[in-house]
Amino acid sequence: MTDFENWSSVNRSARREPSFGFSLCIFLDGNISQTEYFPSMMQTFAALADPTRLRIVELLRAGPLPVGEICDRLPLPQPQVSKHLRVLRDAGLVGVQPRAQQRIYGLRAAPLRELGAWLERFRDISDERFEQLDSLLAEMKRDEEKG
Repeated sequence: MTDFENWSSVNRSARREPSFGFSLCIFLDGNISQTEYFPSMMQTFAALADPTRLRIVELLRAGPLPVGEICDRLPLPQPQVSKHLRVLRDAGLVGVQPRAQQRIYGLRAAPLRELGAWLERFRDISDERFEQLDSLLAEMKRDEEKG
């Protein structure tokens, strides 16, 4: 756990408690299924949907950076970078720590772990499809060798 996970007063607004909800899905064949969703994860997706914010997250992956250094690495003026950092902070993806006149931003692991856990649920689907593709390619190769 990093320092960015435990800030109190400076980062209080960026903290997200795990929130769980349920939605009701009605499929085209008429079946009804109750599907779990995470409202906080929707905020994570919305924040990461912007290419600039995604780039900032990639920059912070290597470690915490001051706003000035983030600005130096992006073709944007400081006020625009600060707006993007605010969205990321409000989504809980980054934390901020003041050091003298600087604000140091760093990634927070919790929302990314939540996103990773959600994506992991779909790994079986992709693995199964890759196995089907492997079978199809092997069959095509056998047919090619025969013909």
